[in-house]
Amino acid sequence: MDWLTRLYSVVLWYVRPLIKWFLRQTTRLCELQRICYGEPAGASRTLAVTQSLQASRNKMIRQLMHSLDTCRDWSSEDKTRTFVESSVKTVMKVKLIKPDLHRQFITSLTACFKQMISYKKLVLEVEALRTTPYNEDKLEHEVQLLELWRLLQPDRDLEKRVTKQWQDIGFQGEDPKTDFRGMGMLGLHNLIYFAREHSSAARHILSHSHHPKYGFSFAIVGINLTHMAYKLLIDESLRTHMFNLKNLPDIKSFHHFYCYLFVEFDKFWLECEPKDIMEFNRIRDIFESNLRSQLQDTNTCFKLNLEIDTV
Repeated sequence: MDWLTRLYSVVLWYVRPLIKWFLRQTTRLCELQRICYGEPAGASRTLAVTQSLQASRNKMIRQLMHSLDTCRDWSSEDKTRTFVESSVKTVMKVKLIKPDLHRQFITSLTACFKQMISYKKLVLEVEALRTTPYNEDKLEHEVQLLELWRLLQPDRDLEKRVTKQWQDIGFQGEDPKTDFRGMGMLGLHNLIYFAREHSSAARHILSHSHHPKYGFSFAIVGINLTHMAYKLLIDESLRTHMFNLKNLPDIKSFHHFYCYLFVEFDKFWLECEPKDIMEFNRIRDIFESNLRSQLQDTNTCFKLNLEIDTV
């Protein structure tokens, strides 16, 4: 299979330019124009534009994409705006496209670059949270952890900071900090967002986690789902969903997707009727595989359904 893949790559390397040249001669439009005029806004268009730019052999466009991939600071709106404008101008210059005749192309391409940059920015923000370890000596971290308890257990007070009570919301031991080692503060932020923005659903699922037969560790499952969402973001599978949202991808979009995962995994877990918690890895892997299959469809945009059955 490896030699077939290499052969395909070689053939594509030589044939693709010929196909592009033929189509440009017959349509009078470059590949990017055909994409922007022919594909609907969202993932279908932005992913196709991204693929076209990444496959370009033009030195200026390759440098443009290299800058996009290697930039580690998109915090400045002015920098983002300047990059988008210069990128569009570069494409127009390289492709010999006249701005006055193709204003819609400029608008569409600009929107694609904004989505691409927003996704890169989101990856950096998520990675920064993931690599920030929970630190019990930081008041901010401790306050957030206590907020999670209050959101999930509003009628109960913690007896002390280190206590078995944490196991009631699904942590493994008496001190939750040890469970955040893999996903860092990202795991805690996800849990808090779910418990705060969708408190009724979160508490309902927490009640499911205490089921005598189908129970699971709420917080531990939540951190596992953080890891799943993180993987989908990093390997860019999540671009399909993110590019089909009405707004540009941001950290709130990521948290919202996490909430979708938690609600849907809870439903899937109960539908599978596991014999015990030892089936968690198998069921989680099936759930993730189903997600990845859906994300291969460029029309995919997950909608949060908060209707949760009782068990």
